This record gives sequence, structure tokens and C-alpha cells, in this order.
Amino acid sequence: MTHLRNFLKEMKEKGEILTIKEKFSPKFQIPAIIQKLDGGPILLFKKVRGHKNRIVANVCGTRKRICHALKTNNENLYSTIFEAWEKPLQPKIVEDGPVKEVIEKPNLLKIPVLTHFEKDGGAYITSAIVSAKSPDDKIENVSIHRLQILDENHLAIRLVPRHLFKLWNLAKQEDRDLDIAISIGVHPTIHLAASSPLPFGINEFAVANALLENKLRLIQCHYVNANAVADAEIVLEGKMSTRKQTLEGSLVDITGTYDIQRQQPIIKIINTMHRENYIYQALLPSGSEHKLLMGLPREALIWRSVSNVVPTVKAVNLSTGGCGWLHAIISIEKQTQGDGKNAILAAFSAHPSLKHVIVVDSDINIYNPNEVEWAIATRFQADKDLIVVSNVRGSTLDPSADQESGTTTKMGIDATRPLAKPKEKFIKAQIPLDPETENFLQQLKT
Repeated sequence: MTHLRNFLKEMKEKGEILTIKEKFSPKFQIPAIIQKLDGGPILLFKKVRGHKNRIVANVCGTRKRICHALKTNNENLYSTIFEAWEKPLQPKIVEDGPVKEVIEKPNLLKIPVLTHFEKDGGAYITSAIVSAKSPDDKIENVSIHRLQILDENHLAIRLVPRHLFKLWNLAKQEDRDLDIAISIGVHPTIHLAASSPLPFGINEFAVANALLENKLRLIQCHYVNANAVADAEIVLEGKMSTRKQTLEGSLVDITGTYDIQRQQPIIKIINTMHRENYIYQALLPSGSEHKLLMGLPREALIWRSVSNVVPTVKAVNLSTGGCGWLHAIISIEKQTQGDGKNAILAAFSAHPSLKHVIVVDSDINIYNPNEVEWAIATRFQADKDLIVVSNVRGSTLDPSADQESGTTTKMGIDATRPLAKPKEKFIKAQIPLDPETENFLQQLKT
């Protein structure tokens, strides 16, 4: 099923949900709990101080849950994503859906939106799926944007110079505001599709529909020319001004540091639809969920790019310590000297925001930082295996980079074993385990 609630039901059956019955505030208290339990179970807050509705968080907080949502496993995750990217299916638009149970005048202050960090500019909607069309209706774009609550019916949107920005500019050229729909509380596949780095003109709703086996349903909004998720918990209909802007921010981004303030467009919300007793879906900035949704599609791009220059790529990890964005660890089956360096250069070309890349052999678990560090310690020589590229495009999210121009210095570490030396020199020693000892150790664990 395509509902968030159906996914939550499945996760509850698997013991993946922690229900919190105590009452907490959406300002700092609930974010603090989410941060403390980051990367763990889905959190369902049944009571929210000052609000009637429940809050759910950390829905996409683990690879295991994302794989479950996509009905795949970690080994086939990238191929599943690529198939949907390459074979999108246009979803059906229906007359009615669960989100239409209540239609009312907007009051954003009634929604239990979180204020996350102490120096945030205010309360922020961070899990919103924003959809919009080009003036000629030929292009539909779906993406995730942070939305700052300004008052009862106004938001400020962080508009990065990508596809929604193009649609906004097209509307600006026609001297009109941009109609948008904001869907909150959706199935994880829709979030993953909306996070995908697709070419302009590919409809992310169609990618989500392919991932959902042609079961996604959309509704046409009442007052704006935009489509929304029929099974969403909340839909906000709005108009993004092409004339009015306000100072947006600050807000913590994926690096765990505060992004800079900017003049950004104002959205006027003109209608609200929601389910009876809707669940507000929260997403903690810089948390595991944020990193996975942004990083997984880029991992797929890196995997494909490196596969073009190295025969076998075992795994790719945009690491947690690298903010799920700036550091890539890549495991390959090295066949010739130089494969590691080729892999580094291919990774940089696939994901321009990358700052550091480490390439290791297939015997290294790239999700274990101790094993990665061990590979660097025993297989890397800086005068032979280090690549440094200065003054190139990086990520404006990196506070150490030039955040105006986006330029940075990049580094690649080839921590694969040198083929000129015997392989045995680089194999970690192991102690044989007989059944009796293995059974004893297993009992100690339990």
C-alpha cells in the first residue's frame, strides 16, 4: 500500500516502532528525543503539548526500513532505484482520497511543527514534498524543501537553484506566482523519489509510482494548479510569490551546522486538506533520516560511475561521519594498479559535492570505520596513493568551503593493497573457532 499508515503498521509488526506516551513540546523537547534515538526505531509521539495531533519521526532512519519500503534488499537497492529512474510510470489522478477528509482554511500554527535547534529561525516543516508544474503544464517537478513558518498562512521556502527554482523563474517571466502543493506524511518511496537527482522534465511522482508498483494516486488541488498525494496526512495548497521575499533561516543543515540566512520566496497558503486525526511527519535536520534520503540516490550514481571504470564495485557508503554527503567510502575488487585512483575520480564526477573519497578492497567492511581506518593504516602511502584537487566545485553546505562560490579542495585516498606485494601481507590474522568455543561466545552475547 502507498499510505504512510500502512507502512507504519508493517513496521509495528516488525517491532520497529517505539511509542512515546508522555507529553512533550514540539519546541526542542521532541527534537531532543529524536536526536538521542537517532538511527534507531521509528518514534511515534502520541501526545504533543499544545496540539491534538500525533507526531511520527525517523521513518526513513535506517537502510533496512528503506529497503523494506522498496521491497528489496541492500544488495539490490541501487538497481531497484535505477530501474525506477529509467522506467517511470505516470500515476493516476483520482477525484478523492483520504487527505480530503477535512478541508478547511489554513492555520499553520495549529500543526505541531518542530523547532529543532536553539538558534533556528523558527519552526520548520522539514519533510514536505513540494510539487509544481511549468506554466504550459508540460513539466511537473517534485522535491523536498525546508519551509519556515512565518504566521498562520505564510511560509518561507529555501529554494536551491535546481528544478523548482527553474519553474519559479518560468512563472516569474510570465509575471505570475507559482502554484504549489505541499504533501506531508507520505510513504518512504515518495521521499526517496523526491530526493533523486533526475534530469529536468522527469516527474518524480512517476518514479515513486514505479517504486510503488503503479499504486500511487494523486489528487488535483482545489485552488491551485498542482497535484498532491491522495494518501498524504496533510496537503497545503499555496502560491509561491515571484515578487515577495523574506530573510529565511537560519536552520541546521545536513552537516549539523547552521546554514546561512538568505532572502527567499514567501508562500501564501490558501487551503488545507488533511485526514481526521492526521499524523504530522517530522524529520530531524542532520539526522540519519536526512542523510539517508539525500545520500542514497547519490550512492547509486557513484556506484554506476565507478562501475564504468572498475570491473567490480562491491559497495558505496556516504558515511555518517561525513554527514551522509561529503565523504564516500567505496569497496572494489582491484584488478590492476590504478583502479583505486580511477574509482576516486569517477566518484568525484558522479557527486560534485563530495569532498573526500576513500577506496578500499572488498575484504573491508565500509560501514565499519575501524576497518576503514585499518585499511588506511596498512595499505596507504601518501606519496603514492593520495590525490588532492584544489579550487574545484564542492558543497556550499561545508562550512570550511567558500560558501559563496562553492569551491573547495578535494582529497582521494587509495587504501587498496598494492598489487606488487604478496596479498598475504595485507590479510588480517584470524584465530580459528571450533564449535565449542563459538557456542560459548554466542552465549556470552545473549
